Amino acid sequence: MKVLANDGISKSGIKALEKGGFEVITTKVAQEQVANYINKNAISVLLVRSATKVRQDIIDNCPTLKVIGRGGVGMDNIDVDYAREKGIHVINTPASSSESVAELVFAHLFSGVRFLHDANRNMPLEGDSNFEGLKKAYANGIELKGKTLGIIGFGKIGKAVAKIGLGLGMRVIASDKFVGNAEIKVDFYNGQFINVDIVTEPMEDILKHSDFISLHVPAQDGYVIGKEEFEQMKDGVGIVNASRGGVINEVELIEALDNGKVLFAGLDVFEEEPTPAVQVLMHPKISLTPHIGAATLEAQDRIGIELAEQIISLLKSEI
Repeated sequence: MKVLANDGISKSGIKALEKGGFEVITTKVAQEQVANYINKNAISVLLVRSATKVRQDIIDNCPTLKVIGRGGVGMDNIDVDYAREKGIHVINTPASSSESVAELVFAHLFSGVRFLHDANRNMPLEGDSNFEGLKKAYANGIELKGKTLGIIGFGKIGKAVAKIGLGLGMRVIASDKFVGNAEIKVDFYNGQFINVDIVTEPMEDILKHSDFISLHVPAQDGYVIGKEEFEQMKDGVGIVNASRGGVINEVELIEALDNGKVLFAGLDVFEEEPTPAVQVLMHPKISLTPHIGAATLEAQDRIGIELAEQIISLLKSEI
């Protein structure tokens, strides 16, 4: 049976699938040619990340397709319910990239509180001619320790963010419509750990009390953070979005950055992805990454192996 990993897969994932009896194809097929390629090559399994969209046209026109796999958490690029109605298995890897996304959140937080994103733009231009000026410009950094981190969306990634925050000595609060409370296990290198109970709160309380806010919600209709929400936040708040583009109103975000309500923002995802608004890309108070939350070698290894294990389990009787 053939697997098309259209958005790539780790070598460990390929090895696991091949050991399980599958042929793995990593050719990158253009979106408009995916259905034709699947049919021409009798593909049984289509693996994607965020780039390839699997909509009804592919599902309806590819009778050989048995499994659609998403390497990552969110599946908004797949018509999940429709595929399952047609008897196609739809799988993802909700746990494999949690730590990688959480670490990127803190990369943005550390960049924001110490102005690294702006310093790295200006030091090459002015470092030799305006060193003292830049030193003065970036002299008012703040520490994360002792501050309140508010997490909106307390699933696997939100909890991974909480672990790092607790390890840094932050007060962590969280909001989630579907999670009432959670025990967060903070592991240390030597096998020791502590457990911290976090009871979720209404989102209004998170907005009101947080020094920093990190979003971990799925794609949805409408904004989670807009003008009204910004008005409820503390002055000088930092906000990070490494979940999905479109959950923050970017026009309102820029206004909040310009008027000082928001100290800085860290964005890994964008409303107009993959062509983010120029006003966002050029803003000096925004730390930017191109949707790389799960893009670590370790996460991609875990994702590949987890996908392989699920596929082999689902289709072992047919191999």
